[in-house]
Amino acid sequence: MFHIQFISDSTLTEIVLLALAFVLSALIGGERQRKLKSAGLRTHTLVGLGAAVFTLVSAYGFANVIGPEVVLDPSRIAAQIVSGIGFLGAGVIFVRQNVVSGLTTAASIWMTAAVGMACGAGMALIAIIATMFYLIAVMFLPLLGRYIPKIDRDQVFIVSYKENRGILREILIVATRHGYEASLSETRKIEVPGKVPRVEASMRFRHGRGPLEDLVEGLSEIKGVVSVLVTKEETE
Repeated sequence: MFHIQFISDSTLTEIVLLALAFVLSALIGGERQRKLKSAGLRTHTLVGLGAAVFTLVSAYGFANVIGPEVVLDPSRIAAQIVSGIGFLGAGVIFVRQNVVSGLTTAASIWMTAAVGMACGAGMALIAIIATMFYLIAVMFLPLLGRYIPKIDRDQVFIVSYKENRGILREILIVATRHGYEASLSETRKIEVPGKVPRVEASMRFRHGRGPLEDLVEGLSEIKGVVSVLVTKEETE
């Protein structure tokens, strides 16, 4: 007869590990929530909590069936968590006008699952240290990156935008905001039957003070900009 045991010798340990997974996952999710990312506090907390539950089930859930003829491999469930979380992470990566965004959030979901698994496996100290390293990476490494010497370079873009909308002025404003000196090399008008004519502008951007991806994303978000293409990077 099947016997249900609500409380076992390891129940208290399991509850503590689950609570730790909840707290650490919420810390990671809170950082994403503060930056208004698509996957925030709730998503990360649930990912870490779910990973911890799966790992706890793998470690403690089959104790009543273990015997001389039963071989238990707890790593099988852990491997499935690693595979499955990749699909969830891929769901927060977006490609818009040749700009890829959401990679850091996808990585944070992956990290949260790892922290939850570590908690479920009883590796509480490793989970805490991993969370601390995550917070250091996302909060302080970008500040450190500003002091890394950069090679002076010309970024040559082809920016396609709708004509007669004052968009070129907006492009220059965005470039200045990101610390780039912008210069217009040439423009080409493209007539499309039944649609507003488009302009393809070849532009150079120099001396940026941030990641190139931030500039590309900023240009892509201008209303009326159709596409932004990085064509060449010249080093001096």
